Amino acid sequence: MKKNKTIRILRILCAMLCCICLVGTLPVENVSAATTPVKKNGRLSVKGTRLVNSQGKAVVLKGVSTHGINWFPQYVNKAAFKTLRDNWGVNCIRLAMYTEEYNGYCSGGNQAELRKLINNGVKYATELGMYVIIDWHILSDGNPAKNKKQAISFFKYMAKKYKNQNNIFYEICNEPNGGTSWNRIKGYASSVIKIIRKYDKKNIILVGTPTWSQDVDVAADSPIKGYSNIMYTFHFYAATHGDCYRQKVQAAIQKGLPVFVSEFGISESSGNGRIDKNEANKWMQFLKKNKISYVCWSLCNKNESCSLLKSSCSRTGNFKKSDLSQAGLWYKSVK
Repeated sequence: MKKNKTIRILRILCAMLCCICLVGTLPVENVSAATTPVKKNGRLSVKGTRLVNSQGKAVVLKGVSTHGINWFPQYVNKAAFKTLRDNWGVNCIRLAMYTEEYNGYCSGGNQAELRKLINNGVKYATELGMYVIIDWHILSDGNPAKNKKQAISFFKYMAKKYKNQNNIFYEICNEPNGGTSWNRIKGYASSVIKIIRKYDKKNIILVGTPTWSQDVDVAADSPIKGYSNIMYTFHFYAATHGDCYRQKVQAAIQKGLPVFVSEFGISESSGNGRIDKNEANKWMQFLKKNKISYVCWSLCNKNESCSLLKSSCSRTGNFKKSDLSQAGLWYKSVK
């Protein structure tokens, strides 16, 4: 009996040791719930020219933008966002919703489905403790005032829905172009900001600037008054936009304008053509020196240079190194 009892005890001890070993090999989250970007930094705000966290410390967001969710809805998923957070160091997702191109929100697209996609994207980013930009992605419409009524209605809905969240950005006009003046953009922005602030007093609003969001120096001469937590967007593509464009950003921040790079790529401005890693690295040094946040275009497998995935990639999440384009490999390495 004593021998049998000893054997039973030894078996129990062996089982306990096996359990301990198994626990040591179980997969764990790369980012714990206590150290997600939002948990760590809390609600962001604008102080001077910089984005700061809830303790008033300067924060630089590293983001990724979807391509138009009208085209590529499949990348709005939690697995994709989690991979970007855990493996790429990304803390911000931009949900780009075109207004006029290809089933755009204002050109025959299914508005309810597009809103649902955005809501799903916000949900996934929020569950992962990431910041998220709701992007009213004007392009061929040029002057944002063209669809101003739709924009006001859209952002009223979003502001009412997300007023109590602390991880939201509203980008109210992606890239004004076609010669649209800053005064016209400013008039549009004032109307949209007014409706957002009626419901959401604190989350940050991003305002596009003239010439495809490049003329931040012009906006700096006459910024929007009467509202806090407003930033102005600058976009660049490294193979096209060099030092003279950095000088424009430098001039704007010297005048006190808070700048946010809500879209950039390392290709030519078309989104295709050659890539320029050398110029891209110069941009990264400049942005980090000036504490400017940046969001890279784009998360998709479209066959063009700026896409972060190879055109042969069929995965929509859990991306492997072999899935990444040259642009994707470069951006994943950015610290």
